[in-house]
Amino acid sequence: MKFSDFDENNMDSDPAGRAAAASTSTWVSAGVNIALTIAQIAAGIFAKSQGLVADGIHSLSDLVSDVVVLVANRHSHKAADDEHPYGHQRFETAASLVLGALLLAVGLGMLWSAFQKLEAPAGVATVHIIALWIAGGALVVKELLFRYMLRVAKRVKSSMLVANAWHARSDAASSLVVAIGIGGNLIGYPLLDPIAALIVGFMVSRMGWSFGWDALHDLVDRSVDEVEVAAIRETILETSGVLGVHDLRTRKMGDMIVVDAHVEVDATLTVEAGHDIAVAARERVLQRHRALDLLVHVDPAARPDRDHLPQVKAVTT
Repeated sequence: MKFSDFDENNMDSDPAGRAAAASTSTWVSAGVNIALTIAQIAAGIFAKSQGLVADGIHSLSDLVSDVVVLVANRHSHKAADDEHPYGHQRFETAASLVLGALLLAVGLGMLWSAFQKLEAPAGVATVHIIALWIAGGALVVKELLFRYMLRVAKRVKSSMLVANAWHARSDAASSLVVAIGIGGNLIGYPLLDPIAALIVGFMVSRMGWSFGWDALHDLVDRSVDEVEVAAIRETILETSGVLGVHDLRTRKMGDMIVVDAHVEVDATLTVEAGHDIAVAARERVLQRHRALDLLVHVDPAARPDRDHLPQVKAVTT
């Protein structure tokens, strides 16, 4: 999900508010995942459903990811210090990388287990009807949890919470697949249960790779998208006294941005006046965009209405 998908008019920009909202939603998710993990794995073992057990393991991975998010949320909102002059926002990116690696490992484990069952189809048992009821209930609960968590993630603009919300959605999708597989097993197609587990494993692996790959790019100073760069450029150009801007660069710092820019001002201005323009441009960017800082380099430039004046060349001796 891109930040253009967020509702900027419904955003909690206060760091304390963002941390509190993230903590509350994650604790809710953790409580739900504890209950689902116990119910799904216990019912899966009793009903002899590999698909339901796999779904329970997925819920367990959600619980572990909730713990990772809570730890990252606590550290990412710490103030800047001597060792981290830009703050600790990249703890969120690191957490997203851990979440991705966790999902990938769980998904590959599911694939391996499902392949083993499919290689020995005679050993696939008919499941108990209770497995279908548990899978259906888990589907409803996970979808509701996803909608709640995504709403919070949009409000506080947190990519880490977006990742965790979509982790819950992947659980809802996997529960749907498992329910279909269990239903097929009950009507006389026993292989549909391990096939459902196989599909769930693929879904989880794919999502884990996606989150991990994106987080890895952010950790190596990936720029924000062109739309956001253009918006920042426009904000700088609208600053009174700015004649032009070039060498505008951005790099992500968690869910925030660090910006560098060369700002052109009238070459005849005093150093103090040029500095004031740079400060004004920086303040505008920090107010209008999710920027942690804007480092401004002031370059002299001729005003358009002075182009007709004779230029004085430097005399060398």
